[in-house]
Amino acid sequence: MGLLRGRRGDDGGTKYQMRERMFSIGDDYWIETDGGERVLKVNGKALRIRDTFVLESPDGEELFTIQERKLSVRDSMEIERGGKTVATVKKALVGIRDRFKIDVEDGEDMEAKGNIVDHEYEIERDGDKVAEVSKKWFRVRDTYGVEIEPDQDDALILAITVCIDQLTHDVG
Repeated sequence: MGLLRGRRGDDGGTKYQMRERMFSIGDDYWIETDGGERVLKVNGKALRIRDTFVLESPDGEELFTIQERKLSVRDSMEIERGGKTVATVKKALVGIRDRFKIDVEDGEDMEAKGNIVDHEYEIERDGDKVAEVSKKWFRVRDTYGVEIEPDQDDALILAITVCIDQLTHDVG
């Protein structure tokens, strides 16, 4: 997609800055590069029956809609682009460490694993890291980073991270 470009990290990845428990429904939040440039606005839609967020470009273009889906066994969130589901993020049912399965409609599925609650995890596709989430890059309290490998759909990876944060901390 090439939509977002932050500063490249030491290994060629792009780093973004997010806040822990970043928002609740009705709140807006900016995702920034590690240099402070605003790249995505997360708009928490109020007065909805289920959790809904809209990711917008800095000029207000709607890129993704994220909606909570209540399932009989586990909750999930769907990421939509132009009214079409592009990915579904679901929490895995078993395991000592948190894991999330990311079903991608027109691409290879991904998974997130590691210490999700403490924002120290990786998102992988076919065993290859596509993004790393960590608090170690920022000294600011309640802030964590997302470093995305080159040639990825940065906006989609950031939308996935928003879903994981919401499903893990559910502050809405």
